Amino acid sequence: MTQATGARPWLAFYPTGAPSDIAEAPFRTLAELVSASARLYGERTAYTVVMPNGMYGDLSFADVDRMADAFAVYLREVLGLKAGDRVALQAPNSLPVPVVAFGVFKAGCVLVNVNPLYTAEEMGAQFRDATPRALVIVDMFADKLTEALKICAIPNVIVTRVAEFMPGAVKGVIGLVQRYWDRSLPPIETPHIRLPDALAAGAKAREDGKIPVESYTASLDGSALAALQYTGGTTGISKGAMLTHGNIVMNMAQTMSFIDQHVKKGEEVVLTAIPTYHILAFTLNLLGFYWLGNRNILIPNPRPLSNLKRAFENYPITWIVGVNTLFNGLMNEFWFAENPPRHLRASFAGGAALQGAVAERWLSMTGTHVIEGYGLTETSPVITGNPVGKARVGSVGIPVPSTEVALLDDEGRPVPPGEAGEVCVRGPQVMAGYWQRPDETARSMTADGFFRTGDIGTMDPDGYFRIVDRKKDMILVSGFNVYPNEVEDCLARLPGIGEAAVIGVPDGAAGEAVKAFIVPLDKALTAEEVKAHCKQHLAAYKCPKLVEFRTELPKSNVGKILRKDLKAAELALASQNKGA
Repeated sequence: MTQATGARPWLAFYPTGAPSDIAEAPFRTLAELVSASARLYGERTAYTVVMPNGMYGDLSFADVDRMADAFAVYLREVLGLKAGDRVALQAPNSLPVPVVAFGVFKAGCVLVNVNPLYTAEEMGAQFRDATPRALVIVDMFADKLTEALKICAIPNVIVTRVAEFMPGAVKGVIGLVQRYWDRSLPPIETPHIRLPDALAAGAKAREDGKIPVESYTASLDGSALAALQYTGGTTGISKGAMLTHGNIVMNMAQTMSFIDQHVKKGEEVVLTAIPTYHILAFTLNLLGFYWLGNRNILIPNPRPLSNLKRAFENYPITWIVGVNTLFNGLMNEFWFAENPPRHLRASFAGGAALQGAVAERWLSMTGTHVIEGYGLTETSPVITGNPVGKARVGSVGIPVPSTEVALLDDEGRPVPPGEAGEVCVRGPQVMAGYWQRPDETARSMTADGFFRTGDIGTMDPDGYFRIVDRKKDMILVSGFNVYPNEVEDCLARLPGIGEAAVIGVPDGAAGEAVKAFIVPLDKALTAEEVKAHCKQHLAAYKCPKLVEFRTELPKSNVGKILRKDLKAAELALASQNKGA
């Protein structure tokens, strides 16, 4: 029998008013949540999309709710979809995203978020796994559609655009630039309907049939499937995590209980630069801040980071949700360092380890804290978070309400206090399983219902958790465990380094050797200086034996550095050299 962490010492650090457990979800379904917020906040601005040149468009809470109703009716009455049918959405941050996502929830269907940057092969593989009955895709990426649909056909295709629902003049200018200047709009060969036409057809069908949209979800409860959220694939093959309405609603309630007293409902302005098809921004930004009546500033493409400049200049950003590379990158932008956001109250970091050097520099530059949390796609995503005002640098905080955490060894036994073990979690936010993969689901769970995260962590005596690293990323040097996060954090403290990644590479004498990949800020930086810096702060076996300088590092769609890509390239090179 798995042992949880016992007396829950972390409860002493809970924010005022935060419950130790949440007995009941505040909403039965996400459809109820969407409608309730629209009734409460009405004509307040819910979402604003901001282009790099400052052009923008807005949707109010009422606008989103009305359009989502129309899309729900279009799916059910015009296309003939049924409850539980999958609908894929492939779009960057833009105004159609909440309209489509919320419409899918209202229809009782299942949302499948798809990365717009996927190749046709990757798209086809996800379509084949999820078997959606409909796809909403942004026109900029429709050139890959023909090949993707050869792998898996989708009967209904709806095409939208980044500038959808923006003012007419703005939409026209952006369209002209994309078509004739950027030449970024490919011809669309697949039969399709445009999103505005789909919404018009849905609105007409609703009016003609006097259809109560609420009827589509009347028989659903928290156990109903809401989304197939595919894992990032940063450590292996992407799998579809089955997230229920209850999973997502409860995780929002759990997370918001930690920040509730620090959020002014209906007044906050949150920067949404990481993509909403990623679980962190999907739950926390797109849904969580909407629930609290706050305004999301949607950035379609945060690369280069200068694309964010006008958003910071034109809007009183009070919250930022991001990953380590976003915070680090912003501080290396001259315009940001010269004029840090004046209205910022706090930021939330997840998706990857927040480096201590980055957190400390951010506090010095902006006067505000980055609050680190921890979670995974499979946990909707938040497991732990640092309470505002009680954050600890290097810690991912304490478990959110109704969450049990256990640290287990390789045999599944609890590790002694202070020792590292695999982080395992049980709570209402844990997925229902992997889509069509019962074997993978069984492997990921303990006998008594704890989800195995694959991360190695420790717990402080008073209940704060620290993530040491991914279990699969651990490096074994002469029998000693080396965790890349620790080495990368050390490297981040060397002023001449912009970004760093560490992996293990084959080494005949020691089994593996530590190799560091460096993106330098100082072009004069040498490998010897990097090694000397590490030797000052780390045991000898943890120090990089090899150092390689690069102009950039491979990253995921949210900016997480992909060690697996670096590892694969090194192994391929080693195999090639061995063959030669």
